[in-house]
Amino acid sequence: MFDGVAKHYDRTNSVLSVGNSLVWRIATVKAVAPRRGERVLDIAAGTGTSSAALAKSGAEVVAVDFSAGMIEVGRRKHPGITFVVADAMALPFEDDEFDAVTISFGLRNIEDPKKALAEMFRVLKPGGRLVICEFSKPPRAIFRAGYSAYMKYVMPTIVDVTSSNSEAYSYLADSIREWPDQVTLSQWLRGAGFTRVAYRNLTVGVVALHRGRKPVPRASSPRSTESAVVTPSADHEPEDAAASKP
Repeated sequence: MFDGVAKHYDRTNSVLSVGNSLVWRIATVKAVAPRRGERVLDIAAGTGTSSAALAKSGAEVVAVDFSAGMIEVGRRKHPGITFVVADAMALPFEDDEFDAVTISFGLRNIEDPKKALAEMFRVLKPGGRLVICEFSKPPRAIFRAGYSAYMKYVMPTIVDVTSSNSEAYSYLADSIREWPDQVTLSQWLRGAGFTRVAYRNLTVGVVALHRGRKPVPRASSPRSTESAVVTPSADHEPEDAAASKP
């Protein structure tokens, strides 16, 4: 399906979002805060538009997508970025490999999102950052009603004109309607092991930006070190040995 929409994917998204896709991308890059010398994994990167924005910081960005068609377009558009065809539920990377992991508008398209979150946790370094930008539920009823009407009546007309595969977007609209709200996704992140979980709404909650951290293992405290059993050696006596001497 995504192979079929790859050709005009960026153009269609820009029109459908009424230009907000740029605002969401800027917000995501700021949340990731990539720095020169860091390795950043961009999952569901599509044609690499989000990856290119992250790479401007000087970070090494690896773009992953399940769609070979998307990757093909991305490699032509952004030859300086490494693209990998891969499944987000079985990432082909080592443990603790990336300083940051991000996914924009792709988590809801994964067969098992919780399994994908576990993989993101695995490949992140301790202290590493996770940023998810995804469609969500506007908290106010008036905005939910307007958004629902837009997807039902306006979106199909726009897609017919701008997309290379308009039928695919009927699935995308359904996936947005069925996706859980902000609180539920936050619970999934905590369940995967992430700490410092938070989110903020963008565009009245049509989109939400979720963040989390992979915790750093606690070092042994001095007290626990002192209470450890010490084996005597030729140059180290137990503390009570000297006291027992005449």
